[in-house]
Amino acid sequence: MKTKLFISFLLILVITPAFGILSDRTGLVSRLDIKVGEDTIEVETVANYDIADFKFSEQEKKLTLFVNSGLENNLGEMYLPQNLLSGDFTFFINGTEIFPKVNTNDSISFITFNFTGAGKNTIEIIGTRVFAESTKPEESTVSKVLLPTPKSGCLIATATYGSELSTQVQQLRELRDNSLLQTESGTSFMNSFNQFYYSFSPTIADWERENPVFREAVKITLTPLIASLSILNYVNMDSEISVLGYGISLISLNVGMYFVGPTVVIHTIRKKIKKS
Repeated sequence: MKTKLFISFLLILVITPAFGILSDRTGLVSRLDIKVGEDTIEVETVANYDIADFKFSEQEKKLTLFVNSGLENNLGEMYLPQNLLSGDFTFFINGTEIFPKVNTNDSISFITFNFTGAGKNTIEIIGTRVFAESTKPEESTVSKVLLPTPKSGCLIATATYGSELSTQVQQLRELRDNSLLQTESGTSFMNSFNQFYYSFSPTIADWERENPVFREAVKITLTPLIASLSILNYVNMDSEISVLGYGISLISLNVGMYFVGPTVVIHTIRKKIKKS
């Protein structure tokens, strides 16, 4: 029984980073409750800056964020429900047009902001369609996009590899943006799985920052996993079936590498010791 529990814990620790930390978020969560008629649509962001205030204009089809940052390099991610603002987006920071990465499916637009400038900044998100133009409130189901709620500090990928710009972190982000978030099953998986993952990942990241030996141990543990993920760069994950198929295959591969292989080796060594 203890062995099963231990294996379950390791499985969570090892496999989760591949999918749960596809984002190197720093833990500042902002929830924007936007009133549309009698309904409320919730937009959530996770970033290394704080959203002090916001304003939504239905007439201008614009969401404005007033942010405060203590860092020069800023990174933020937003899940923007399609039934709030959609269409062809235009983005501005402090009046200057920017071109963040946007991934869109039938329910959300996933936007990654990456900009420089400490202090107060204003982010404007302008669409071509708003909720009232596309669907009547009484006929729609207002979607609440859920994001994880990190409790502190950086997360495992950034803590392990030292920078959000490291090759490994970029690889994980690209896998999320270019593959998982392109399908409904991948998006649903990210939303639900992250709720669980972020319940413990900030603690592990804190341990890594406090203990270099532990950080190196985590890095050694993650290296085979990162290597196996590189396989996905050479396959097409453009459908629900392919995402599920490759996801299950990848998990099976890592279970074999991390658990089945070592178990066989340990069992073989024990047999030889008993014979001798």
